[in-house]
Amino acid sequence: MDLWRLSIREVAGLLAAREIGAVELTRAMLERARDLDAELKSFILLEPESALRMADAAQQLIDDGKAGPLTGVPLGVKDIFCVPGSPTTCASRILQGFVPFYHSTVTERLEQAGAVFLGRTNMDEFAMGSSTENSSRGISANPWDTSKVPGGSSGGSASAVSACQCFASLGTDTGGSIRQPASLCGIAGLKPTYGRISRYGIVAYASSLDQAGPLARSVADVAIVLQAIAGRDPKDATTADVPVPDYLAACDGNIRGLRIGIPEEYFAEGLDPQVEQQVRQAIDVLAEQGAQVQPVSLPHTEYSIASYYIIATAECSSNLARYDGVRYGLRAEGRDLLETYTATRSQGFGREVKRRIMLGTFVLSSGYYDAYYKKAQQVRTLIRNDFLKAFERVDLLATPTSPSVAFGIGERIEDPLAMYLSDVYTTSVNLAGLPGLSLPCGFADNLPVGLQLIGRPFDEAALLKTGEAYQRSTDHHLKLPPAAQSSGGRE
Repeated sequence: MDLWRLSIREVAGLLAAREIGAVELTRAMLERARDLDAELKSFILLEPESALRMADAAQQLIDDGKAGPLTGVPLGVKDIFCVPGSPTTCASRILQGFVPFYHSTVTERLEQAGAVFLGRTNMDEFAMGSSTENSSRGISANPWDTSKVPGGSSGGSASAVSACQCFASLGTDTGGSIRQPASLCGIAGLKPTYGRISRYGIVAYASSLDQAGPLARSVADVAIVLQAIAGRDPKDATTADVPVPDYLAACDGNIRGLRIGIPEEYFAEGLDPQVEQQVRQAIDVLAEQGAQVQPVSLPHTEYSIASYYIIATAECSSNLARYDGVRYGLRAEGRDLLETYTATRSQGFGREVKRRIMLGTFVLSSGYYDAYYKKAQQVRTLIRNDFLKAFERVDLLATPTSPSVAFGIGERIEDPLAMYLSDVYTTSVNLAGLPGLSLPCGFADNLPVGLQLIGRPFDEAALLKTGEAYQRSTDHHLKLPPAAQSSGGRE
């Protein structure tokens, strides 16, 4: 049996039935991850010792009859979540040597659920990028074509799940960084409503936009991970005191009468015709299952990229001011304090991070704040109001996730504007604080295409229900990329 092919529910069933042990499963997945990572570079760091300790603890829960749906299941963790004793670098030189002594709330909840962390997945430095080419630890590859990018910033997480190196992985999404790599790698990825999941212990990029979420090969597996990590956290005042429904129970496949809006602005110039064809075919499948499809308009969509990059860079310039070589991470010695600051930040930050810090500092500076930052926040309100008005007529929206399939490594790295436009269909969701789900809906040029579902605030259940209904009628999520075809470890 190829254990790595199984879903979370299937492998949890084997563990509960004692047909396989948690330690045995973890060893097999560690071996597979190591073998495939020579080519994919999905992981920054594999941590076999801590993974096997977690597997031992999970087996004890199973033996005591206290196992849950994630007990003993090996996962990947994006290198932006603090885990005690595990180096957390955000793929940046400036955080070299930083080892947290505390958990992020998300990883703590997963550990309590009995999950096993195989290691830290690769990412764009400080989550700034759309291709994982901005990592100081090397470029991750797309398992469908290793000459292509896996997307970003959670590209390592998406690549690892797509190649079956782990059963699910954690990512973060500031402007599409879960959904876009999920689309490019042919898996499911959910960006929850802002405030649904705690940000405590997650290294901040843009605090009003960041949100953690799961990536997995199926919508049902996404629902299982979301169940474990969602909910109010007293350590994070931005989390909402909103009940957490049973997400897996919501995945019943029944979408008859569901109203789905199709925003005309998402099917305009710049969308690859093959991508549009696959997305429209996916919408037709939903209609055949009883959903009611109707056009809607989101008139301020064209301003989303500009507004996003003003707000996100402004917040990042503030959040990253703390990295100065004094308290933790890299320290480059200078003759005085100012020279130490300058040398540390010059050596520690990569080119894209420096670009965004400079842009954010500019838009917050005297004389430009009102013209740029304040105006972007006003447009943000207009974008959110567009969505809320649309949701008066429909239950959710269906759009492409990305305007194209995966592009070549190096193809856009020298053209920041072209790279930023990779997120043209995802940034609005973050600006409005809404939930968004990407799931595979077909192929173009033998590369995956993603369908994006956007829901009302805190209505992740509707997205998961719709995604599960789609996956019951299609098999795109069951197809494996060429890089995943070898067994790479124990069967």
